Amino acid sequence: MLPWRRALRALAAALLVTGAVTLTPVAAAAADTPQTSTASTSRGWNDYDCKPSAAHPRPVVLVHGTFGNSVDNWLVLAPYLVKRGYCVYSLDYGQLPGVPFFNGLGPIDKSAEQLDVFVDKVLASTGAKKADLVGHSQGGMMPRHYLKFLGGAAKVNALIGLAPDNHGTTLLGLTKLLPYFPGIEDLLTTRTPSLADQVAGSPFLTKLNEGGDTVPGVRYTVIATKYDEVVTPYRTQFLNGPNVHNVTLQDLCPLALSEHVAIGILDRVAHHEVANALDPAHATPSTCLS
Repeated sequence: MLPWRRALRALAAALLVTGAVTLTPVAAAAADTPQTSTASTSRGWNDYDCKPSAAHPRPVVLVHGTFGNSVDNWLVLAPYLVKRGYCVYSLDYGQLPGVPFFNGLGPIDKSAEQLDVFVDKVLASTGAKKADLVGHSQGGMMPRHYLKFLGGAAKVNALIGLAPDNHGTTLLGLTKLLPYFPGIEDLLTTRTPSLADQVAGSPFLTKLNEGGDTVPGVRYTVIATKYDEVVTPYRTQFLNGPNVHNVTLQDLCPLALSEHVAIGILDRVAHHEVANALDPAHATPSTCLS
């Protein structure tokens, strides 16, 4: 089993066995402050001395997924974009007390507030009027709350989602069993709020998608893989509305085998498509050789 799979399974087991993770009012207040790791600065991103160039006038903010963090989620994509001349930044959000390293677990509306604060910080540092957002999984969906309800549309040019759960997920139908298992239902709704928010049909997603998937003035790109085993069916990731570009990875490279995690963290073709979405005027074809 791959290390990240072992880590996620270990965390899930710990939550189920101990029931020790709760979002206390104190912790919720502390989680309102977005954080970044100094480790990423040494790798070329989260450099607050960076000034956007004429070729790439907007900073790029990377938004990790559930169980992710500001460094590990972006060890490939962040340097890839820095090398291409972008000012790149990433944040930690959705922290829970007693759960180090794994983020994106708090209520998603509160995480969107953290993103709001972070984008303001990046814009103030760079002097740019708008940013571009690139998110993986929850990180591709959560910013839509920021855009729609927190005034983010005035500060964001484009949102690019890698395997985003825009309309929720059934986790291959297993979430339909939750009402029959009160212990697990309680875990999702009180101990890891973001998981409950991401279940298809949740109050959070119902509110998010009411009145349309998009807001005016923002360009949207969704990059999905048909082998996604987390956000299912994978086509539910796609958005409807103007200024939307939905992409299936296998239409670009039929040989691509990336699933939910790999498309965000490792996939070269997906990352090339991110670069195209950030600079569509200079886009080049994404192929298996990208």
